[in-house]
Amino acid sequence: MRNGPRVQPNGERAIVQIVVRDNNVEQALRALKKKMQREGTFREMKRRNHYEKPSEKKARQKAEAIRRARKLARKRAQREGLIAKRGGTTRR
Repeated sequence: MRNGPRVQPNGERAIVQIVVRDNNVEQALRALKKKMQREGTFREMKRRNHYEKPSEKKARQKAEAIRRARKLARKRAQREGLIAKRGGTTRR
């Protein structure tokens, strides 16, 4: 399941709201950055910074699809026990 931008029923994007508690702006900024990161806003801004040719867009989307498919296959294989799970060092 993708964690894309939230869309309201009328088709508009939902506005991200962060509550500043006890005048703690730094904490609110961290929360805002985390939310924007999760929703892919930073990636979207970076992508829209320059024009992307249709052929480049198609190649990027194809590469992303391949990456997603490989990740899904790897997770499936790990669940079935066909390959060892990644990460973590073994203690001796």
